[in-house]
Amino acid sequence: MSVFISIKDSVINFLLNIDSFFIMYKILIGKLFLIALSAYIIGSIPTGYLIVKSLKKIDIRKVGSGSTGATNVKRIMGAKWFFIVMLLDALKGAIPVLITIKYFNFFSCYGLSPVIAATMVIIGHSKSIFLNFTGGKSVATSVGTLLALSWPVGTITAIIWGILTYFTKYVSLGSIVAMALAPILMNAFNSNIYYIWYASISAILVILRHKDNIKRLTEGKENKVRK
Repeated sequence: MSVFISIKDSVINFLLNIDSFFIMYKILIGKLFLIALSAYIIGSIPTGYLIVKSLKKIDIRKVGSGSTGATNVKRIMGAKWFFIVMLLDALKGAIPVLITIKYFNFFSCYGLSPVIAATMVIIGHSKSIFLNFTGGKSVATSVGTLLALSWPVGTITAIIWGILTYFTKYVSLGSIVAMALAPILMNAFNSNIYYIWYASISAILVILRHKDNIKRLTEGKENKVRK
């Protein structure tokens, strides 16, 4: 009789453990979804568009490259606003990732949740829900996420961008090369494998967003940031 009671108790405990596992699993999935959604919405805030629209009453998407990023803002507002928008877009990328790392870092040994936040914030920037899924090219926002994930990698990426842009006078070239080197830098600093994957994903996204710039660069028709 005691044997049957013991088996019964074991089965009940097993079922309770399974039930607890699925409850925890659902909570975890729900939290990851909340992280992804929140990061996407924050990334979707069109800083460049809002600034130009409020100060110049112009839809930046109908000017220059049509991008809402800092380079296109410069064409309308000048160099000062180029740096302001670039800083705001970088902060927009960094903040969701930093919040996730501090308060919602599930799978902390892998760094998965910050990578989800980083990926969704750059998608939001380039495909904003507030602008019919148009937006910028995600360079500054990507650098912001890299700074949040690994400040040495983000800092070096920003420096490479700055040096190349200054000497070549092509923002696009500096952006493409700097972001292409980000996965290599992540690996060089022995970063988490998910961080390396994210750096690769963000590099691919940025390069794809610059496909027209790449064509103009190869044809010698790309606009320089200054004469």
